[in-house]
Amino acid sequence: MIAHLPALIVVVGSGGVGKTSLAAALGLLSAGEGEDTLVMTFDPSLRLKDSLGVGEAARDEEVEVAVETPGRLAASLLDARRTFDRLVERYAEDPDDQRRILENRYYRQLAGSLAGILEYMAVERLFEVFDAGRYERIILDTPPTRQALDFLEAPERIVTFLDSGALKLALKPWFDSTGHLKATTRLGRFGAKFEEYLDEVVGLDLLRDMAEFFQAFAPLYDGFRQRAVEVQQLLRSSRTLFVLVAAPGEERNSDTLFFARRLQEAGYRLGPIVVNRIHPRADGEPGVPTESEAGEADGRWLLAWLAERDARGLEKLQSLLSDQQRLVDIPLLPREPADLASLGELAREFGDRLE
Repeated sequence: MIAHLPALIVVVGSGGVGKTSLAAALGLLSAGEGEDTLVMTFDPSLRLKDSLGVGEAARDEEVEVAVETPGRLAASLLDARRTFDRLVERYAEDPDDQRRILENRYYRQLAGSLAGILEYMAVERLFEVFDAGRYERIILDTPPTRQALDFLEAPERIVTFLDSGALKLALKPWFDSTGHLKATTRLGRFGAKFEEYLDEVVGLDLLRDMAEFFQAFAPLYDGFRQRAVEVQQLLRSSRTLFVLVAAPGEERNSDTLFFARRLQEAGYRLGPIVVNRIHPRADGEPGVPTESEAGEADGRWLLAWLAERDARGLEKLQSLLSDQQRLVDIPLLPREPADLASLGELAREFGDRLE
């Protein structure tokens, strides 16, 4: 069913469209075809652990999912802070350097939540797992559109930052051995007053911690830059395919087309666009019911209206796509795929439409 798909599949799209469920379903399909498969997520909601039943242990390591398939299926929850800690322990060879970074107050309090850190740590973790070669296919579940774009742009932002003058400025020795700003000590009493003012407004302790943080990481920057470049190459290579998941309805088509265009303009390989949770037409039912029929209490008129709306939206989206762009529709299932049994139903439905 999906044997023709590459080694890395990145599932992207807006919030609430079922990306996590479809990523897990792809994982089941892949393992069912004999491929050792890892499903990863850095979605802050971490719904993957519930749907695959792996628990919090998946934050620290890949955890195998209890399914009987020819290939292994495992899940991993990307944790930015723990990934950052592992990077420090791996690349800071001197134990004193490791301790200096890990015990830095700025690092402990802020490093795991700074803007861009989550996305870059996800990049690091993805590259680490892919490069290890323990799995024949990796499926990455991403957060909603805007954050997914942040993830895709993270390697480039890291390279830009590491090549910028801002980092060189941060690495200058601003403080002397006594903890005072070197620039102010030369100014006598005026310098002391100015330092007191800075301490009140900004906090010299914070500035010292930040300066130490950047200086402590100096030996690691070359490695960060190299891996960021390699991840950029991986995400744009033939080994990677993006699957864009969308919600039904004409009003959603503009968002879907916008994200598809952004992916293609950035050089990423876009695979099928999947419109998920399409309301099916009931057999033998006419189209949208009349106004008098709309008063029926059983709600069949509403389901018929939703089915017509979804069909129109799908037809319109197809007309706006190129002939080479594949569009896949997945019907709304009777129950939400929240466990392995219902995920299996979704996987079979998805697989049939991907053939």
